[in-house]
Amino acid sequence: MADATAETKKPGAAVATAGPRDGSGLQTDKGQTTIADAVVTKVAGIAAREVGGVHELGGGVARALGAVTNRLPVGDSSAQGVSVEVGEREAAVDLTVIVDYGESIPRVAQQIRENVIRRIEGITGLTVTEVNVAVHDLYLPGDEQSDEPSRVQ
Repeated sequence: MADATAETKKPGAAVATAGPRDGSGLQTDKGQTTIADAVVTKVAGIAAREVGGVHELGGGVARALGAVTNRLPVGDSSAQGVSVEVGEREAAVDLTVIVDYGESIPRVAQQIRENVIRRIEGITGLTVTEVNVAVHDLYLPGDEQSDEPSRVQ
């Protein structure tokens, strides 16, 4: 890939640069790019869900609200269990996850961290300062099945 900084020298002239000033590509001589919190939230949520062993994102209340909003034509489940803080060049991420039973929680958390950092930095150009992973629950096969027969059909 070509170097993003092109230098032009003329006799008696100062060096002119035409490329990123901060190395991220978010601020250039031609203008500035800002990334909304919602964009980083979506990227982080999708990246966390890509990791094997992650059953779902969000805690009990967030999942209950997410289940309701998923039935409505409004709402976005990709933000469930994800909280971000976005600055001009950096982002910090907090995730609440449910891990599949039998998976190594430290391994899953590390893979989440690595994937979230790789995706956010690659897609947005922001530097990720931290990714905090809170394991809220373990998913056991059959957790969604009710032992009681339904009263209505």
